[in-house]
Amino acid sequence: MDDAALAAHLAEAAGKILLEVRASGRFEGKALGKAGDEAANEFLVHALRRQRPDDGLLSEEEKDNSDRLRKSRVWIVDPVDGTREYGEERSDWAVHVGLAIDGVATTAAVALPGLNGGVVLRTDQPTEMPNAMEKPRLVVSRTRPAAEAVAIAEAIGGELLPMGSAGAKAMAVVRGEAEIYLHSGGQYEWDSCAPVAVALANGLHCSRIDGSPLRYNRQDTYLPDLLICREEYAAKVLEEVAKLS
Repeated sequence: MDDAALAAHLAEAAGKILLEVRASGRFEGKALGKAGDEAANEFLVHALRRQRPDDGLLSEEEKDNSDRLRKSRVWIVDPVDGTREYGEERSDWAVHVGLAIDGVATTAAVALPGLNGGVVLRTDQPTEMPNAMEKPRLVVSRTRPAAEAVAIAEAIGGELLPMGSAGAKAMAVVRGEAEIYLHSGGQYEWDSCAPVAVALANGLHCSRIDGSPLRYNRQDTYLPDLLICREEYAAKVLEEVAKLS
């Protein structure tokens, strides 16, 4: 099984595990989120160590191992991206399984198990992008919209579309449900590695909000800002961000 097929298989399987944990009725709220995180993480970590024993691994829910820094190939996973949404039994959460090679998000799958029938987006199966809306839609946090995103929406005549997890927001752009995802409120490598790889495979612009490239498998996993958007909006959005700073 090649890397893309493995990522898709694991993301989909972890999503099914999460739905089973939620359907069990044994947990609710924060306890549900914790139980789901633990179950999905255990599955993903064990599977990757079995299937790709020579690769490095970084998971949000696993103690970091500095051995990964000496590896060219490192799997970066988020067992439940959007634990709050998952615990609230919403649909806007995701499972991230990404592979960074020499620091670049290269191969990945993002599962959206909460959507009807479940959806898995993967780097080896890009989708046909629908036409952009005339008025650009910017996906933002349901609870803490980034100040930069709010200001840019005003500057370019866009509208805000509140949504849950980072993966759900990024995949909304991939799926043609939004044109721009700009985040500046703090994230880590596992929040964006898989979504960025999938977005790049679909021809989208991906960078830091100052236009610099996104780099992964660093000692400090904090990667606080992100821009994923259609190419036709990239220059304008980056120009407006520069004005704000």
